[in-house]
Amino acid sequence: MKKWLNLLKTSDLFAQISDDELLVMLECIRPEIEQYSKNSFIALAGEPFRGIGIVLSGTVTVAKEDLSGNRSILSLLGPGEMFGEMAVFSGKKVWPATVVAQTDTTVFFLAPEKIVGNCARQCASHRHLILNMLKIISNKALILNKKLEYLSIKSVREKIGTFLLEQYAQTGQSTFMLPMNRNEMADFLNITRPSLSREMSRLRDEGIIDFHRSSIQLKDIEALRNMLGSE
Repeated sequence: MKKWLNLLKTSDLFAQISDDELLVMLECIRPEIEQYSKNSFIALAGEPFRGIGIVLSGTVTVAKEDLSGNRSILSLLGPGEMFGEMAVFSGKKVWPATVVAQTDTTVFFLAPEKIVGNCARQCASHRHLILNMLKIISNKALILNKKLEYLSIKSVREKIGTFLLEQYAQTGQSTFMLPMNRNEMADFLNITRPSLSREMSRLRDEGIIDFHRSSIQLKDIEALRNMLGSE
């Protein structure tokens, strides 16, 4: 586990836990580490829940499908980020979404009982781990609310504009790399890929944005803001 110590320290699950405490805790909870090849399934929605997953290397996609088979991407995760946290305290011990390896990926799994159960070594930091878990679930609920906001926006242009402005706010830069490819972005915004491409091209023709592959430049941020809610 020492190999992954610095990375695990970046995870919200182990926030404010010292190196020594973390090493003792890992020895106590004994997580499992699994490797997955590109495009392989890490978890399938509805299958028995294994535990919280933390990405140690690679990239994974968390997605759900409706009854018609339409896929909606919930998140794209990289090293240090986690999935499955919303199912930890649930009475339904099944995966709520499907997780797929976008690249060759290594994942750290921690069973729910290792978080909420009694610590065999009475680790001083175990209570801190539980508090971190509660904070994570609360923040996740806020993110899901944001996803619902996108679903409530009817205009394709407004969805794209809102998404780009949020990326601008997060990066603090008018030029940034999109955190997902176009297909994933279309799924996240709940629009078709052709509609996304068509509206992005219109925004470029109007001089509001420019782009090359995954790189986006916001050329007229004020115009982008003004168009929200105008349709």
